[in-house]
Amino acid sequence: MDQLLETSRRLSDLSARHQRPIPVSGWPDKVERPRWFTSPQLISLYGTATWDSLDEIARQELSFWEAVSFYSLNIHGERLLMAGLAQRLYRPGLDVVSEYLHHFLAEENTHSVWFATFCRQYAGKIYPERTVAFGADERADDPADVADFLFFARVLMFEELVNRYNVTMANDDLLHPVARRINADHYADESRHLVFGRRLVAHLWREHCAAWPADTIAHVRGHLTNYLSSMWREYYNPAAYLDAGLPEPWALARATWSDPVAVAHRARHTGPVLQPFVDAGVLDAVTAG
Repeated sequence: MDQLLETSRRLSDLSARHQRPIPVSGWPDKVERPRWFTSPQLISLYGTATWDSLDEIARQELSFWEAVSFYSLNIHGERLLMAGLAQRLYRPGLDVVSEYLHHFLAEENTHSVWFATFCRQYAGKIYPERTVAFGADERADDPADVADFLFFARVLMFEELVNRYNVTMANDDLLHPVARRINADHYADESRHLVFGRRLVAHLWREHCAAWPADTIAHVRGHLTNYLSSMWREYYNPAAYLDAGLPEPWALARATWSDPVAVAHRARHTGPVLQPFVDAGVLDAVTAG
């Protein structure tokens, strides 16, 4: 508990010193296209036969719409995240981290403004939510400690995966400066969220798992592995394929999900995303794989 309190206070101080204004400043009224907006190796079709059939301009156009899809995914994820954080600001048992939860909530609100501004200003749309991932598979009769653990575990898992993409794109000279800035600024704040999330998830697991019956632990583990799969599904967005001018976008999304190249891509990123859960004892290496 003392370590958790120290982490919360330290991260609160860092957030206060690095607070970013919500208004978006220095962004151009329009972004020129074709340009790269998503790193090629992170585009869902990368390395597939469809990717090989596209010329450079078509690939760059797809990169724009995949950026819109990625930012839309973050908008919907962070909306549910913010609602969950607000519900837990003063909950007994979480009061030790309440100060940092305020910073966490404020930063997620700022991120949502960035993502929504890009989508509306440059694409004229935010893609609709495709799954209710943050609450899927929850049981209505779960006690508060299980529900809280699952919430913060989902938050951590969501941010671990998003961070993998942010880090790559923040350092990719190919990308349009606006795309690099969004990813770099998001990573800067999320790096604190990840430190907090890893510490809190491990703490909550140690505090509660010994009292949970075997079926509850099995439910928790199954819920998290299902949640990861549902998150990955969001990265294969037929609406983005349609806007990029690709034929049969829904069939393309289904085929790409099963393509060995896409399967290998998910495997490369899934291990690091799940490592904090393995380290905390929430998942074992076999389950995580």
